[in-house]
Amino acid sequence: MISESELLELMADLESFRVERTTSVNDSAKFSEAICAFANDLAGSGKPGYLLVGVDDAGNPSGLKANDELLRNLAGITSDGNILPAPAITAYKIALSDGRGDIAVVEVIPSNVPPVRYKGRVWIRRGPRKGTANEAEERILTERRTSAAKTFDAEPCVGSSLEDLTLELFTVGYRPLAVDAEVIAENERTIEQQLASLRFFDLRRSVPTNAGILFFAKDPLEWLPNAFVQFIQFEGSELDADIASERRFAGDLLSQLRELDQFIKGVVVQRPTAVTALREQMIQDYPLVAIRELLMNAVMHRAYNAASFIRFLKFSDRLEIQSPGPLYGESTPSNFPEQTSYRNPVIAEAMKVLGFVNRYGRGVHRAQAALQKNGNPPAEFIFGDTYFGVIIRGRA
Repeated sequence: MISESELLELMADLESFRVERTTSVNDSAKFSEAICAFANDLAGSGKPGYLLVGVDDAGNPSGLKANDELLRNLAGITSDGNILPAPAITAYKIALSDGRGDIAVVEVIPSNVPPVRYKGRVWIRRGPRKGTANEAEERILTERRTSAAKTFDAEPCVGSSLEDLTLELFTVGYRPLAVDAEVIAENERTIEQQLASLRFFDLRRSVPTNAGILFFAKDPLEWLPNAFVQFIQFEGSELDADIASERRFAGDLLSQLRELDQFIKGVVVQRPTAVTALREQMIQDYPLVAIRELLMNAVMHRAYNAASFIRFLKFSDRLEIQSPGPLYGESTPSNFPEQTSYRNPVIAEAMKVLGFVNRYGRGVHRAQAALQKNGNPPAEFIFGDTYFGVIIRGRA
């Protein structure tokens, strides 16, 4: 959080590439473009950028009174998935000591995995002005990523090659959803450069990233042998009960996610219950929304370099999901689920692009709300040293 004196300096520096000023309080598109541009940090300063709400183009305060609703709206800009991968931002207000009003500040940290896109376009700042990046500028951002800053999903999959990918999965199944149509039409870059701009290819090593392998490889298990989901249905309530059915979900993540999305509809059992002596209604033992949210969270947050896989277990009285890898980053048992840290930001971005994630950081809340509405107990979470688990109990 900057001080008032630092804020006044930023307001007065009309040529700074680190500042965007606006008097509007509801121009979400302008706010998003500015945040995207600061996250890309084309200048390579490594310093935060600042969206200043309540400051005119001349650097003067507009007399804004920044309420809590405005700050919540600003802080939530990155949660809708229009800015991908979601950058780290902080929203707060500074009340000017001379009584000229408040300034709402959105502080944006440069992304470790550029280029960042807003609705499929890469926004940057050229001096004090922002605009969309051309191919050369986007290439600079793509090549800037360093190995030290990468998460596992963005690291190169050493030993693999472009030939290991089914490129149609990318060009037909993913790229049109991730990149603005006009940008695609103007595109003269190689397929490697296109993949790299979305963090699926490492240009320095000339190999796909782990995320590229997971989403587009002909056989992802050749490189990541535990990248699958194992479903088992038991006849009873314990692990030693007879197995009624089982199924493994493997292959590229696009296909795997679609298959899981259809499969869980069959996991939900509907049965009639009497409302009156003459009328029945159908009830579900588990709400579909809750299962979907918690299972998709497991796919998104699991440790793909772990020597284990996702277990999706159905017992006679409950469902359990066990995901490799403990809570990640700043998330702890005491602040979960309010604090979300992304172990796999590239995978999280791709799942949002493909429609398997609705809003960032809201999956657990949506699941709990659906369980309550359906008459189920709240989901129970297990914070293991090497795994994360969740138990979903049936209706009483």
